[in-house]
Amino acid sequence: MVLALVVGGAYGASKVLGADDGKSSTSTSASASPSAKPTAKDPGSPESSSDTSSAWKVGDCGGPDPSKGADAYKRTSCSDSGATFKAIDIKEASILPGSIQCPPGTDVMIEVSISYNGGKSSGIPTNTVCGRNVSNDHPGDAGAGGGQLVKGDCVTSQAKEVPCGSSGALKVLGLVKTKEECPSGTTDPIRLTISIGRPYDVICTDG
Repeated sequence: MVLALVVGGAYGASKVLGADDGKSSTSTSASASPSAKPTAKDPGSPESSSDTSSAWKVGDCGGPDPSKGADAYKRTSCSDSGATFKAIDIKEASILPGSIQCPPGTDVMIEVSISYNGGKSSGIPTNTVCGRNVSNDHPGDAGAGGGQLVKGDCVTSQAKEVPCGSSGALKVLGLVKTKEECPSGTTDPIRLTISIGRPYDVICTDG
């Protein structure tokens, strides 16, 4: 079975994340590096951009930032009532969304970008935050029907991810490059159209 479908990639929100303090600078130097030592005039520092890669680390929390847009998020205290997710991993940004693979249990992937002058438009991507909801709602758990496709999830015959309790759901036994690599028990491997950056081209299912 061959499907013209790309599975994987970023899901959930993929927008600019704002810094906690919301401060901005009049400097617009595009040469600033987020890894450079911050200074008062450094446009790559947390004080003068919407965010930097160094601002996020595993264990940080975030939540919606309506001031930057409907799909924008910002870093916030985990005790803040506005916190909706906690970072469980930080990945480097990529121009190939499918190449970014977050760990199992990731409910949302959010692209961190630097935007200068506190602008609301998307900036330069620096990292991707793999987040897990702080609530008990975890669509990224295996079999729950959301998040990136992982072993233990379920799909339809058209490779659409669905909750494993759904009618006609096929259990994902493996995600591999070729049908020959599928594990024993595979009865209906689904071959996908090649997508540059995605680490698999075949979904092994139990049919």
